[in-house]
Amino acid sequence: MKLTKRLQACADLVRPGSRLADIGCDHGYVPVWLIQNGKIKHAIAADINSGPLASCRALVENCRLGSSVTCVLSDGLQNIPLSEVDDILIAGMGGELIADILDAAGDLSDKHLILNPMTHPELARRWLYTNGFTVQSDCIIADGGHHYSIMDAVYTGVYEEVNDVRCFLGEISDFSDSEYFAHLLHYLKNKEKGGADYSAVIAAIEGKIDDNCKESL
Repeated sequence: MKLTKRLQACADLVRPGSRLADIGCDHGYVPVWLIQNGKIKHAIAADINSGPLASCRALVENCRLGSSVTCVLSDGLQNIPLSEVDDILIAGMGGELIADILDAAGDLSDKHLILNPMTHPELARRWLYTNGFTVQSDCIIADGGHHYSIMDAVYTGVYEEVNDVRCFLGEISDFSDSEYFAHLLHYLKNKEKGGADYSAVIAAIEGKIDDNCKESL
């Protein structure tokens, strides 16, 4: 099985030997790939919808991994036995929903979180920072004409009062994806037309882009 660039970037952040919960698993490609490649031995694949979960079950059965992947119908982490997982992947949904799922889950201080918000990654980052998690990696992945934010975090007990710049840029160190940041700037400038003030974020992004251009010369 070959994963898309987005899913591969998520899979690469899963710690070897960890027990994974894949929330919003869709077809279950990530846990199946991880087990087939010997990176982990067990995973829980969960989805809120029975249709995608049925596709996941079919893939698991076809790959004869029924003893390694447990498929669970679950609204977020509600039906997941947290004592049985170490790494939690939440991918393929908006940042606001990801934050809501994490907020409803209870104590996650011993978990490694891998997040792929499809929209509003700033809301996912805000939850992490304000709930004592430190973001370890934060990158933009281009895949199939789309650009995705992928990050992972662990609990350190450092609670931050964050501003918009921190939430929008997080720990991103690579600003070479000009298309992603051009789209983000367009979004922020349109929001300003409606009365919002994102001037600090816009200035920070433009400064990072200028620095990246200078470094490439």
